[in-house]
Amino acid sequence: MINNGHHQVTALVPSRPTKPASRTYPYIGTALTPDAQITAIENSFRDIMVALGLDIHDDSLTRTPHRFAKMLVNEVFDGLDRRRFPEITTQDNKFGYSEPLCEANISIISTCEHHFVPIIGRCHIAYIPAGRLIGLSKLNRIARHLARRPQVQERLTIQIAETLAELVETDDVAVTVDAEHLCVKMRGIEDVNAVTRTTELKGAFQQSDVRKEYFAAIPRLSDLKSI
Repeated sequence: MINNGHHQVTALVPSRPTKPASRTYPYIGTALTPDAQITAIENSFRDIMVALGLDIHDDSLTRTPHRFAKMLVNEVFDGLDRRRFPEITTQDNKFGYSEPLCEANISIISTCEHHFVPIIGRCHIAYIPAGRLIGLSKLNRIARHLARRPQVQERLTIQIAETLAELVETDDVAVTVDAEHLCVKMRGIEDVNAVTRTTELKGAFQQSDVRKEYFAAIPRLSDLKSI
């Protein structure tokens, strides 16, 4: 069973042992279809625009409520829909590879759940294979899906680590997220230079030597040029 926040996906890896959800996500679900969600959000956002004094009959603004609603449901928050969790397959570690595998600089765009403005950053994911291997692009897909919902960076980091650990059947997983928060840049303190780092270390990555190797690998990989 894969626990990726507010839902659990069992069909993707039916042989996995089940575990209780260790992290909660503030999502209670909805009975609305995507089209009904778009309509409801469109109507509500139109009211917000009117309250701000905007002319919703202006040809530049008249379709904005619909565009905004469609963007939220189909793009920015599509990670709320469990049916859109990427289909992830793993394979036997027939190579016997047992050293850390790290993919750095995975682009992520999320949304601050406190202010509903973007969180933009990079994710660095590592694991030490045991019995299962996962395709590299699947790491990107996991991070992307879990980011595409209202989030806080700490929870996002943990969710990526726990989801990967379930899939590859090992606790030897590390995830680091470096991100810029527009809620810090464009409001409040208005610090345009601030960057936030969060890390979740599991299993062997909690050991000093493995942890040091992981953190040393991130800047080295980040400095690599295209081959």
